[in-house]
Amino acid sequence: MKCRVCRQAAVIDVRRHNAYFCEEHFVRHCHRQVERAISDHKMLNSDERVLVAVSGGKDSLALWEILLTLGYKADGVFIGLGITEYSDDSSRFVERFVKDVAAPAGGSLVRLDLQTDFGFDVEGAADATGRAPCSACGLSKRHLFNTAALNGNYHAVATGHNLDDEAAVLFGNTLRWQTDFLRRQRPVLPDGNGFPRKVKPMIRLSERETAAYCIVQGIDYQVDECPMSAGNSHIRYKEMLNMLEESSPGSKAEFYGGFLRNLAPILDEATPDGETQRTIRPCDQCGSPTDNEVCSFCRLLQRVRPETSPTGGTRSD
Repeated sequence: MKCRVCRQAAVIDVRRHNAYFCEEHFVRHCHRQVERAISDHKMLNSDERVLVAVSGGKDSLALWEILLTLGYKADGVFIGLGITEYSDDSSRFVERFVKDVAAPAGGSLVRLDLQTDFGFDVEGAADATGRAPCSACGLSKRHLFNTAALNGNYHAVATGHNLDDEAAVLFGNTLRWQTDFLRRQRPVLPDGNGFPRKVKPMIRLSERETAAYCIVQGIDYQVDECPMSAGNSHIRYKEMLNMLEESSPGSKAEFYGGFLRNLAPILDEATPDGETQRTIRPCDQCGSPTDNEVCSFCRLLQRVRPETSPTGGTRSD
């Protein structure tokens, strides 16, 4: 196998592109894919500050390294979720990355912790609410990423969602025809009403590519899956799409790209019968934007810690 660019020995094949790459040109390929996603979807300007949501996994660490390499003013934010040893291990991977990669390139880390700052962890929230741990986890992370970005005067929050992630989410939303979720499944969610912009620069790279990128670049990352995610339908959707991709390379990219090209514009123009514009206002408890008197995160806190009022790290206007 030879690199299609320089004809030297290849280290990876990217079947949907019908290409082999050596280490140098594979790294360039990954950089180009991120640059193209940012450019095509107008995610970031070169002078804007971006906060990267990092978990210690391959996608978020690769994203942070790539943004720094491309010259963006990128810092990271890590949330301790209190998920047994998994969270401790994740924290160590992030700390090592900051020391070895981010800090020398000018990046810094914002640290938040559910137990220390808010008095609960993901498992406790799941028990208190009777909902799946992933639900409480996702709600908490979305709130705290927004808060950290606004408090730090960042222009955008960047997440490491890759092509596999987006295709799996799209598959699940289409399977159930969840049009509200489909309408919001975009590479960019614009800022406004007190929310920072949210961007996904890794959407043109597969999970396999981000893992290979970390190996080639020497980025050590958390390999284990979150123990709370067992049985998550998202994982099953990924497995189904992997089977399709194996027999028909490029299927994931065409599925997700076709949605963005063909269906997303129609959803943007369509307004379901009876739908009214949400009125966004500051949460009475923490000041974060919400369409209720109390935001979802503060309602979660009230159920987890009914004896206290939400404090510690939330934004106040």
